[in-house]
Amino acid sequence: MRAAEPPSSTSGTRLSATVVTVRAMAEVTIVDESTGGAAPSTWTLEFLEERITVRELIRRRVYQEVGEYHASGGEFRGLVRPTARERALNGSPVGHGRVDWEEQADLAEKAFTRNGLVILVGDRQLVELDEEVDLTVHTEVTFLRLVALVGG
Repeated sequence: MRAAEPPSSTSGTRLSATVVTVRAMAEVTIVDESTGGAAPSTWTLEFLEERITVRELIRRRVYQEVGEYHASGGEFRGLVRPTARERALNGSPVGHGRVDWEEQADLAEKAFTRNGLVILVGDRQLVELDEEVDLTVHTEVTFLRLVALVGG
């Protein structure tokens, strides 16, 4: 809030006013796609900030999806999924147990830096974790998971 300079009235008494700036929350549409042929899924994520880094976008997205998984108790459908070998070693199959959102966020960041994950804002491809993204009320962010070709 910012207080405006109180104007004087003609009678000599001072009037006061308060100016309040209200900004709409950015409701970002998240689109998950994969080169593996799965149907895209869409959901929304809200941000108060007008600008964030790609790193923060990834971390907030993963935090939200892990929180929803823990609240629902259903199958984990996160951005990064452990391999069958990792699930066996950890003794925790996907869809059961607790998921560490920070570990998942770190894995998603690594996938992004190793080109296993492409992120598009509108038609612009993001390339650096510290790159800034402008968020508006109708921003669409596509997370495209790249799947390795069999035998290649």
